[in-house]
Amino acid sequence: MLRTWVSRAGPALGLVAVVAAFAFLTDAPDRYLSAFNLRIVLSQTVIVALGAIGMTMIVISGGIDLSVGATIALTGVITALGVGAGWWPSLALLVAVLAGGIVGAINGVVITTLRVVPFIVTLGMLGIARGVAKWLAHEATVNVPPTWVNDLLVTFPRQRWLVLPIGVWATLALALIAAFILNRTVFGRRIFALGSNEAAARACGIDTKRLKIATYASAGCLFGLTGVMQMSRLRQGDPTVANGAELDIIAAVVIGGGSLSGGEGSIGGSLIGALIMAFLRNGCQQMGWPNYIQEIIIGVIIVLAVALDRARATWAERSASLSLSTAQ
Repeated sequence: MLRTWVSRAGPALGLVAVVAAFAFLTDAPDRYLSAFNLRIVLSQTVIVALGAIGMTMIVISGGIDLSVGATIALTGVITALGVGAGWWPSLALLVAVLAGGIVGAINGVVITTLRVVPFIVTLGMLGIARGVAKWLAHEATVNVPPTWVNDLLVTFPRQRWLVLPIGVWATLALALIAAFILNRTVFGRRIFALGSNEAAARACGIDTKRLKIATYASAGCLFGLTGVMQMSRLRQGDPTVANGAELDIIAAVVIGGGSLSGGEGSIGGSLIGALIMAFLRNGCQQMGWPNYIQEIIIGVIIVLAVALDRARATWAERSASLSLSTAQ
């Protein structure tokens, strides 16, 4: 019971701790906790949060995807090229999402067909996707004419009744849909089963190969949408953007209770993890700390998050052994 409580309440307590710490450290806590700054933080959270939703599905299934940052850059460039070529903005968005899904599906096919570990496959895809993005953009940024796509992450939307950017509301809606799928559908429960014990899932009649491909493809679509949001924030397609974004996204999932061993994780926890990363970066900026300080802190958090993940796994194994001994 204690382990379950810590797993569920830990990310929220961590978020409260980060916010309280920077509110205390900053010279103007009222400004850090203001509605204006909250809008900024929520807008900055969208990129990591959307990526974390897709990564949560992959991590629960027992996999990992290191090509997220490159996929974001690639789909951002595709969106910018489409809009610049005169496509309907909605068509450019759809093509970018499908491109992300294709990248994810390729990862899944290679992992299942060649039986190569996801770490290696997605590491290779990181280079491929980044190279294709630079090729399509001719190794330069791609400017886009003003459309509604450019306003997806504007901090103060033109429609005041929205209060928050459209991208924030879209992220919340997708988070609710993803949480419902993972917890209330056969597809979602099979993902948990796959990550918990792939051999047992296969013995139960689950087509694990198709499930892995579907999981990576679904997550890839979310990564594609993340690329659209990134393009909206920059208002241009940049093939060099989101370099290292996969570290923030994976850290958000692990901080939120996801296990790199598979079988554990939640969308809500991953969103809280993304908020922790956003409040942390915002607090560092408020303090005027240089960028390298932020990177050091993020690196320490990643190490601590992975260590906590291993501690949770060890705790679970000891609890299971103790229960088995008591039963015998």
